[in-house]
Amino acid sequence: MTKNENNTKHEEINAECEANNAECIMHNAELDKDKENKPARGKKKVENKSSIGKKSKNIINDDAENIEADCAGAEDSAEAEIGTDPLESLQNELAEQRDKYLRLAAEYDNYRKRSTKERELIYTDARINAISRLLTVYDNLERALGMECTDEAFYKGVEMIMTQMTEVMEDMGVKKIPAVGEPFNPNQHNAVLTIENPDLGENIIAEEYQKGFMLGDRVIRFSTVVVANNK
Repeated sequence: MTKNENNTKHEEINAECEANNAECIMHNAELDKDKENKPARGKKKVENKSSIGKKSKNIINDDAENIEADCAGAEDSAEAEIGTDPLESLQNELAEQRDKYLRLAAEYDNYRKRSTKERELIYTDARINAISRLLTVYDNLERALGMECTDEAFYKGVEMIMTQMTEVMEDMGVKKIPAVGEPFNPNQHNAVLTIENPDLGENIIAEEYQKGFMLGDRVIRFSTVVVANNK
């Protein structure tokens, strides 16, 4: 081997050694870096475990409190149910329903009576109105019978009409108001004149100008009268 070849060989060996040294240095640096990072990662994991433990503990405590509250509410409800007598509750409900029924029955009875009375008043008013219109005919027939008439048949005919009308009015419940010889009653009589008559007592009706009529206890028309010895 020549000298030049020997020098070239030594240079190649030195270059290879320098490359190996550089690789070793890089490998050692990586090992150091791994050593520095491992404790930090371990610490982070510990911290995460601690945080998770705290959160789990809080959740467990909250669940325990909720369960305890639910149990307390259930106990109170059970005590309330146990403290109420079912029979007493049913009796109270029955009494309440009975009271409602009695009130409703009383209200309906009052409504029925009120409706019946209103219908009777309406019917009575209608009858009084119709009879009041017929009284004018009655008065004219009465005047005709009070007049002198030479035609006996004509007079008899008017008399029969008057009798028929009186019967119809009586069938309808219409009654004449007593007047002459009766004590004066301001609820039935209308006094248009007073006189002195020693043959009659005090406030006695001496004469009747126009007949009065009643339907039941209601006055259709007041009697127009003359009262004696009114004081």
